[in-house]
Amino acid sequence: MVDATTFDLRQHVGGNSHSSGVWIALIALIAFGLLRYENFGGAYNISSFLNFNAMFIVIAVGMCFVIMTGGIDLSVGSVAAFTSVVAAYLSPYGLQVALPGTIAAGIAIGALNGFFVVAMRIPPFIATLATMLGAKGGALVISGAQTISIDWSSNFTKLGMEQAFGILPWTIVVTGIVVVGLWIVLERTSLGRTVLAIGGGEDASVMMGLSVIRAKFFVYTLSGGCAGLAGLFLASGFGAGQPLEGVGWELSAIASVVVGGTLLTGGMGSIPATVAGALLLGLVFNILNFENGRGVISLSAYWQMVIRGGFLFVVILFQSRVARASAKETS
Repeated sequence: MVDATTFDLRQHVGGNSHSSGVWIALIALIAFGLLRYENFGGAYNISSFLNFNAMFIVIAVGMCFVIMTGGIDLSVGSVAAFTSVVAAYLSPYGLQVALPGTIAAGIAIGALNGFFVVAMRIPPFIATLATMLGAKGGALVISGAQTISIDWSSNFTKLGMEQAFGILPWTIVVTGIVVVGLWIVLERTSLGRTVLAIGGGEDASVMMGLSVIRAKFFVYTLSGGCAGLAGLFLASGFGAGQPLEGVGWELSAIASVVVGGTLLTGGMGSIPATVAGALLLGLVFNILNFENGRGVISLSAYWQMVIRGGFLFVVILFQSRVARASAKETS
């Protein structure tokens, strides 16, 4: 029976027409930036852009797995803030302790989400809303509502402030490993097929004998671990644990997943397209900052959010039209 779930796997993983809009928009924005701004393609801008957006990418790919099952995780921003404080406290012991310790803290909260959703049958929206509030409150309690400075004498800042082999930031190297690993899990393993099958129909998946409970617990635990890694990036890259950060990160992650063609109802998703969605949203801010630097216009951060929201709407509208046109052709 499990083999029956593999029939549409490539279509579901690739996203096809549902994800084409994000690639077109991403390529168009990159071309626009290269043509309009002198230093847009420079090593400094590329490195800074990737380094800053690495934490949003890892949160988005974790969120993608949750949404593919038809669930949602509202806690990722608060978990990132909480784990950034944990990372700052662990920084005197170096990356060898801070890295596994911080990710473990995120995994623990993700596992709690999984327990609420799977064992207690609490709707994902309510369960993760509760942990969102709990993680945010926990971050404020353990930090005393203050930013927690890291230990600069250890190797903790290497992850967020140095480049691997003088080429790419360590954050994007680690993110690349995570993305490739999760892409393999989704496309090449029975667990990935089960995740997609759950989104397509949980009751049917149970009847087919798939490991639904294990898969659902896995995706929430994974999402928490990805948020923990983002918190590590945050503390290491900015030199402090920041309990007040992470506000709205869950919305950015959801937007990245949706722009990448993953259905909110589950059953379809693409890890590469989700990464493209996260990069696209970050690129909009990057271009607006360049435009501000030219002095032609001067947009505050608030107006930049409005413009990014409008751009997001246009991309999703384009995707829906492409998907409808594709559906008509195949019918």
